[in-house]
Amino acid sequence: MTIPSGEQFVIRHGDQEAIAVEVGGGLRRYAVAGRDVVDGYAEDAMCDGARGQTLIPWPNRVKDGSWTWRGERRQLALTEPEQHNAIHGLLRWQPWRVREQTANVVELAATCFPQPGYPWRLEASNRWTLDDDGLAVLTIVTNRSDTEVPVAAGFHPYLTAGTPRIDAAELQIPAETRLLTGEQQIPTGPEPVAGTDYDFRHPRLVGGIEIDHTYTDLKRDPDGRARLRLADPAGASVTLWVDQAYPFLEIFTGDALPDPVRRRQGLGVEPMTAPPNAMASGESLVVLAPGETWQGRWGIESS
Repeated sequence: MTIPSGEQFVIRHGDQEAIAVEVGGGLRRYAVAGRDVVDGYAEDAMCDGARGQTLIPWPNRVKDGSWTWRGERRQLALTEPEQHNAIHGLLRWQPWRVREQTANVVELAATCFPQPGYPWRLEASNRWTLDDDGLAVLTIVTNRSDTEVPVAAGFHPYLTAGTPRIDAAELQIPAETRLLTGEQQIPTGPEPVAGTDYDFRHPRLVGGIEIDHTYTDLKRDPDGRARLRLADPAGASVTLWVDQAYPFLEIFTGDALPDPVRRRQGLGVEPMTAPPNAMASGESLVVLAPGETWQGRWGIESS
């Protein structure tokens, strides 16, 4: 059988199982005690809706694929042609190679080679680990070019608390601010969530609200992590945490997915180091000197 996502890397710890994949270096499945806590995709299917993919060297959108760096205009391929944007970076469909694998750890790596619109070389790695605290991924990006490189990073998991649709789940987002968007889903400015339908600072049902927005000004716990929680009122819950490398979360209820069956099955919760259109705006971009490294961590806990 041909597997569209390439080689499958299975790791286990206790009653947990996660499957990382060769294509995109992402996460196809994560289950605890046989219950899926990410809404992934089947082994014989191609990844849809960017499920679990790695978004490097930028997450989300670049308007018209056009941006300028150090006075020179760059043009990226329009990988979201319906909205005339470049979306989700350059490594999401590339093969990643295994560096290390043990029973509960797999580390995958990829090279982002110079190409039109992004003429630099990067090395990226994801180290997926299962332990008593759940699933965690450490991502490292290194500049292998001779000049400074602008970089942003993100991921695209979909969470599920076991409800048939996310409408019946309770959601808590530890964020004070939402980024409004206009044409092509490009940010137009911030808005406090207080007093709006998009305020999930305290747990409440998702209901029928449609969300495809970036949240920021994250409230962090004493350990420096911000935690988003999705729960089945009957019991099970899933929590996604991010360290301080990720100050933005894109929340996506899945209403725009091409397959109607897949819509609102899982909640897209995308850790991002920078907001949409950051390559053009410059907001929160990391600039790496030759040989310099960036790293960030996020993870998922289930109860």
